[in-house]
Amino acid sequence: MVKASRWILRCVYSVSSGQLLPSVQVGALPAYTCERNWWLALSGCLLRSGMSQRSFQRVPQTSASAHCQDLFAPYLIRKNSSDKGFTEMHSMSGHSNFVSCVCIIAPSETYPRGLVATGGNDNNICVFSLDRPQPLFTLKGHKNTVCTLSSGKFGTLLSGSWDTTAKVWLNEKCMMTLQGHTAAVWAVAILPEQGLMLSGSADKTIKLWKAGRCEKTFTGHEDCVRDLAVISNTEFFSCSNDTSIRRWLVTGECVQVYYSHTNFIYSLAVFPNSQDFISTGEDRSLRIWRQGECSQTIRLPAQSVWCCCILPNGDIVVGASDGIIRVFTEAEDRMASAEDLQAFEDELSKATIDPKTGDLGDIKLEDLPGKEHLNEPGNRDGQTRLIKDGQKVEAYQWSVSDGRWMKIGDVVGGSNQQTSKSVMYEGKEYDYVFSIDVNEGGPSMKLPYNVTDDPWLTAHNFLQKNDLSPMFLDQVANFIIENTKGHVVGPAQPAGGDPFTGGARYIPGSSSDTAGFGADPFTGTGRYIPGSGPNPGAPVGVADPFTGGGAYSSAALRQTTNIYFPKTDGVTFEQANSSQIIAKLKELNGGAPQEHKLSEEVLESLERLLLSVCGLNSSEPAPTIQQINLLWKASHWPEDIVFPVLDIMRLAVRHPQVNESLCGDAEGVQLCNHLLNLMRPEGRPANQMLALRTLCNCFSGRHGRALLMAQRETVLSRAADLATVCNKNIHIALATLVLNYAGCLHLQPDLEAKAQCLSVASRALETVQDKEAVFRLLVALGTTVASDQTAQDLARSLGVSSQISKYSSVSDPSKVGECCQLLLKELQ
Repeated sequence: MVKASRWILRCVYSVSSGQLLPSVQVGALPAYTCERNWWLALSGCLLRSGMSQRSFQRVPQTSASAHCQDLFAPYLIRKNSSDKGFTEMHSMSGHSNFVSCVCIIAPSETYPRGLVATGGNDNNICVFSLDRPQPLFTLKGHKNTVCTLSSGKFGTLLSGSWDTTAKVWLNEKCMMTLQGHTAAVWAVAILPEQGLMLSGSADKTIKLWKAGRCEKTFTGHEDCVRDLAVISNTEFFSCSNDTSIRRWLVTGECVQVYYSHTNFIYSLAVFPNSQDFISTGEDRSLRIWRQGECSQTIRLPAQSVWCCCILPNGDIVVGASDGIIRVFTEAEDRMASAEDLQAFEDELSKATIDPKTGDLGDIKLEDLPGKEHLNEPGNRDGQTRLIKDGQKVEAYQWSVSDGRWMKIGDVVGGSNQQTSKSVMYEGKEYDYVFSIDVNEGGPSMKLPYNVTDDPWLTAHNFLQKNDLSPMFLDQVANFIIENTKGHVVGPAQPAGGDPFTGGARYIPGSSSDTAGFGADPFTGTGRYIPGSGPNPGAPVGVADPFTGGGAYSSAALRQTTNIYFPKTDGVTFEQANSSQIIAKLKELNGGAPQEHKLSEEVLESLERLLLSVCGLNSSEPAPTIQQINLLWKASHWPEDIVFPVLDIMRLAVRHPQVNESLCGDAEGVQLCNHLLNLMRPEGRPANQMLALRTLCNCFSGRHGRALLMAQRETVLSRAADLATVCNKNIHIALATLVLNYAGCLHLQPDLEAKAQCLSVASRALETVQDKEAVFRLLVALGTTVASDQTAQDLARSLGVSSQISKYSSVSDPSKVGECCQLLLKELQ
């Protein structure tokens, strides 16, 4: 057994008498760290009740922050000269409803003293400097209470909300929205490894995010995940309402489960050795864990111990539901006086314990021993013993360090449930009407409930109606479930290269460079290869990295000039062999089912359209509306034979008239949806590739650009899924699509769109191997961040530099290494 540490009370700070303190956070305020400790607590005007939220996180240096959910304004608290306590110093306000979480944003060149961010029930995040009472700015975007915050490098802020999402913020803008949880996001954390983020939810899962994409979902907890604590680049802790703490590897394995708490666990904090930690919860306790065992249990005279953190000097700070911050220390010179320690013990002994919390197990008065039982020593620190004193039941806890039993409260019973089978409330009949006592001495609140109702929805409505803390959702719901005998009705919870690269003919869908020359890889017959055509060799000198043309003629120029990005003109897929496309179309038409056969007139019309858009015959008239309509109809051929029609469409959308007709207004949305359907992950590789190439070529016209910018989020999300398809031509088309989007966004203020480009490009680089695809993704990244400081900061926070550094030494082709080096320089 691990020897218990002797943690002793150091000091207390009451935010406001009788009010609840849900969150405290240590933060970095370097202007003062050399001379004194600083704290930040949130307080202000009481809204309606003493309900509160819980979050408590560690940040370096020697300051701390705390908040009260039911209160508005933060207080900055300075350590007093006696080194035993803290005094109120400064206040702030900005939310229109209670504050639910707080975190420190590390100092930067712009804000050398750092910032304080608070989330509230008004759905907003307020960001304060330390020298003014009003927010510097307010972040809006969540649709429900912001209940958790975490800050990272470069000013990145991660928030979680009751709206089931997490959001990534940078420079006053929402960069990404992380969607995937099915219930409130109670906890978020940013791992030291750049770009990795964690979210824990009431849906019982934890998700790991990379560049805005969910990389892994951790399952194992049997109830709401309450808090997350980062151990290292590769490990983290989680705690839950299921009374367990789990240690995880980021690869997904749960390596250890810790049990000791007897009720919900709300908060965790890790000691600097990255092994030992502390936890707090609904069982009135702070627990210190050493070498995997609970080495000390400290009971508090408050039912809910919402939050905890560890100060740089090793002291432990907790915030509880009695509105008091308590500091515990191992250092003898910082311990509280004997009088204060006795006062704390007296307060603890007078506390009342409700047996309905389940912390003490089943209690039968007649079976309990008397006080003589306290003469026997306990077996472990924190062991609880119930003693009968007449008709009273007292709870005692064994202290290994003191070698004695300490009284931790009186056990009191009672029920506030009304037992009438039919209860009238506000003119309606209910199976139950509960009386909920929130403030001691204040009026009770009524909670009506029918067994056919959803207890969670009922709890939510009750909290909203009474302006109570949303953090009590699960407790109210569980109270309903337990006191209605489980009568719950409702659903269960639930061979050749791409000609664009300078190589020979390409074969769509082939994952190998050794595919049979000229053979159709889909039907096994014919010699039609979509997109194939003449391939002039690259000229001597510095070739254009995209077309192979001689746009640049001096190698010296390349060494001093960035010829790669920003690239704002669209990259398209131009080459084709018209005669082979038509030959394959006619061949497939001959074997098509009767209901899908095209008439000779239609085939002739499509051939004229192809010749017209390819410009092979200057005498060909411009495409007609009839030809365009026939092309659109033919594009709905069965998916196993449609690819030559898609190849015609790829070439046709470059023509201004076709671009306007297919991409304008309602027709454009239909085209986009049709191509996205062909791009679904289980689709045919040839169709996926040609749909991507068609989208790329749509950028050549004004209407196509407008369509794709309007559909950006959907198009890029679907395209990103194809990065996992093992096909180099699909990867090149995907990279080109991202590049074209980046070019359209250059010098535009749409940071959310740029964030998506960064995310998709970054994720694609994790799986793409083809050097041409890598090159285009690098150019896309460079174009996105060029001349945009905020986009550069976001790229840094996503770990783009470390991700791409491996390409800086690539010499074949040299453009990959050169472009990578320029991009790394841009991100320095």
